[in-house]
Amino acid sequence: MNQRELFVQKTFDRIAQRYDLLNRVISFHLDTGWRRRAIAELQLKGNERYVLDLGTGTGDLALTAAKAVGPNGKVIGLDLSKEMIRLAQAKTQREGLEQKISYAVANALLPPFKSESFDGIVTAFVLRNVSDLRVFFENAYHLLKPGARLVSLEMFPPRKHLFSFFYSLYFYCFVPWIGAGLGRNHEAYRYLAQSVKGFCPPETVTHTLQHIGFSRVKVQRYLYGAVCLHSAIKPSRSLN
Repeated sequence: MNQRELFVQKTFDRIAQRYDLLNRVISFHLDTGWRRRAIAELQLKGNERYVLDLGTGTGDLALTAAKAVGPNGKVIGLDLSKEMIRLAQAKTQREGLEQKISYAVANALLPPFKSESFDGIVTAFVLRNVSDLRVFFENAYHLLKPGARLVSLEMFPPRKHLFSFFYSLYFYCFVPWIGAGLGRNHEAYRYLAQSVKGFCPPETVTHTLQHIGFSRVKVQRYLYGAVCLHSAIKPSRSLN
């Protein structure tokens, strides 16, 4: 684990207890709808065996996916943060979905799974914390079965627009103070805000996915591009 990954792990361990509350407050509860759209974009048919949630955090996306997979389907949530995984497991038990979801503490850049193991991969608000975006997507490509989908939900610097001024004022100035007040960790939420400010545009993610070999890459933009949903398909062998 490199220094950045260790920093990210420790940061999310520290804010895990208040993470869900702060997500709802900071996003005005829009994050739950975005997650539902991400799972809908996977276009699960009900016959899937395994779906992978990369960077599962406290398990919200995994729980949503577990309710969408078929009776024999299972969701695996992977995350660097042990505290996040602990909370995800507790949440899964409360929902009675222990048979549908399992969790692993591991690095998304070194996933402990065999190639072509998954019928779908989904990730939410993870890309900004990854030290090598290309390796992240290459791993996802190899883990997917041919014809399966990758869906990524992420925050980006919004496009130039009047909205971007107010967004910047809110997200880069006020969010760290909200994190300090509710989450008791100003530095962690200052990092999260700055990670958005310094992140690549969504077009870079699109080009990276295409260059790796994904097909039918598309982007859905919310809040003038402040949040984007990328989806892509690993081509079937017959298309290669």
